[in-house]
Amino acid sequence: MTDGLFDAGALVRVLQRHEVDFVIIGGIAGQLWGSSTVTQDLDICYSREKPNLEHLAEALRELHAKLRGVKEDVPFRLDARTLFNGDSFTFTTDFGALDCLGTPTGTNGYSDLKQAAETMRVGSGLSVRVCSIDDLIRMKRAAGRAKDRQALEELGGLRDERAAGIPKKPRSP
Repeated sequence: MTDGLFDAGALVRVLQRHEVDFVIIGGIAGQLWGSSTVTQDLDICYSREKPNLEHLAEALRELHAKLRGVKEDVPFRLDARTLFNGDSFTFTTDFGALDCLGTPTGTNGYSDLKQAAETMRVGSGLSVRVCSIDDLIRMKRAAGRAKDRQALEELGGLRDERAAGIPKKPRSP
């Protein structure tokens, strides 16, 4: 497991190598849209189709994913069936924290977010699907946590700049 090291690019590369269908959401999505918010986890919304659950389980096993926030080592079988029977999982991996959400708050899941998602090139030539800024705002509003409410003003400003044709200044995750 990681000792405080977070490498979003490495997490994405493993997910892509296993052909996982996902959209980046959360803090990293905000950074890619230009937000100054710093995050130490990668949040994804994943397709809940059976083949994709199998791909995701394979990727998570390669990442040596373990449930995060569990005080003791509880039995947890990392396979497609377990992922199907759950919806949202928080993991610690070899490259840092990874949150896998099937149906993020305020959405209808992957197919909903995929519709407006944009493919962005980041880092060392990675192409990633990132939820739209409008969908990110929708999720933050629905979650309603203090940190989400704080992010809404900045995200709204970034959306307004984009609508006005001001180029975004993406931050590297």
